[in-house]
Amino acid sequence: MHVDLWWLTYLALGAFVGFFAGLLGVGGGGIMVPMLTTLFLAQGFPLENVVHMALGTSMAAIVLTSVASLRAHHAHGAVRWDIVRAITPGILIGTFGATFVASRASTEGLAIFFACFMGYVSLQMLANIKPKPSRELPGALGLSAVGVGIGGVSALVAIGGGSLSVPFMTWCNVRMQHAIGTSAAIGLPIALAGTLGYLVNGWGAEGLPPLTLGYVYVPALVLVAGVSMWTAPLGARLAHRLPVATLKKIFAGVLMALCMKMLYGVFG
Repeated sequence: MHVDLWWLTYLALGAFVGFFAGLLGVGGGGIMVPMLTTLFLAQGFPLENVVHMALGTSMAAIVLTSVASLRAHHAHGAVRWDIVRAITPGILIGTFGATFVASRASTEGLAIFFACFMGYVSLQMLANIKPKPSRELPGALGLSAVGVGIGGVSALVAIGGGSLSVPFMTWCNVRMQHAIGTSAAIGLPIALAGTLGYLVNGWGAEGLPPLTLGYVYVPALVLVAGVSMWTAPLGARLAHRLPVATLKKIFAGVLMALCMKMLYGVFG
């Protein structure tokens, strides 16, 4: 195995993830997890660890991208910090706790859960489903409980939570601009708690390759995150020039194809 050649694939993945994250406003975990799983399998990493490593590495990469996204939305006054403060305790508990569940789950079980959830996200994108505002935000305790659920699912599929938090907030009469900005802020505690959880749970696990911290594969983390931070602004600039609605439908199809490829790799 030529390590340098594999590292080139991480550079390409980072460019792809960053560009589409900026263009379509979607989290990179939906792309990173199936692609990293496929790449890890191709490198001969143990089957029982590949999805766990893909989840942990994706979570760690989201830390850097979520900081950049948070700063941009805060500069535009689009973050509802009252919601962030109320929901964060639940987010931290749910995300960190779910990493313990993930570490004890089988590779096959995690792959099936990920594929099912991303299938739901893809269908939501294809149908352009947007919940109608029909209620008000719950109190601090209710928001914290919602945060447990959002954080838990986010940890199991390595996303920043936007596919769950944005629909929830718009359903609760939060303006779309504020829902997106607040979701970006929520993504940071999700990524931090998830990364810590996968570091802790993977520490000392047998069969992990060199250059791995817990379930975080450092070469993939550095290269994917580093490149994606450069290509995300490019995608954001092109978002106003390209047919984003059409591209979202194409991206949804690509997302489902990646999930099928991951399942084939794990079960095949």
